Amino acid sequence: MANRIFAAVLLVVTLGYAVIAFTTIKAPFQYDPLGPESWPRILSAVAILCLLFILWKPDADGLDVTRRVWFRLTAAVVLLFGYAELYEPLGFILSTILFGTILSAMLGAQKLRALGFGVASGVAGYLLCVTLMDLNLPEGALFEPLFETSQQGES
Repeated sequence: MANRIFAAVLLVVTLGYAVIAFTTIKAPFQYDPLGPESWPRILSAVAILCLLFILWKPDADGLDVTRRVWFRLTAAVVLLFGYAELYEPLGFILSTILFGTILSAMLGAQKLRALGFGVASGVAGYLLCVTLMDLNLPEGALFEPLFETSQQGES
């Protein structure tokens, strides 16, 4: 029964997201074969199908969530909000290192391995996004003056 309640509530939220995705999100130009408008539409359509399946045939197993799991879920959501707030001021690399390190430590990784995961995620993610995908990621408001001085020296 809990699966159906959760799926029904999430379906209402997803339908609201779908309305926004199909009516409000408009890109001034397309730089992608599908266009930036397509991804929210695809996401909402797939989510609606999945939620309808859960409503139709929910999982038979019960879900017993302990207090510790609820704490970890809440902490992960707080970390995501923190990551979003620090993304531009600290830049992609540093904010991703912090987020990845704290999250992996929270999930039980040893401190050195958690730090290694955070550093690898930040640096490899930046290189992947900037070189292969040609995305513009924030350098961080704290670090922009450093990059501007080095770029002026090269000119």
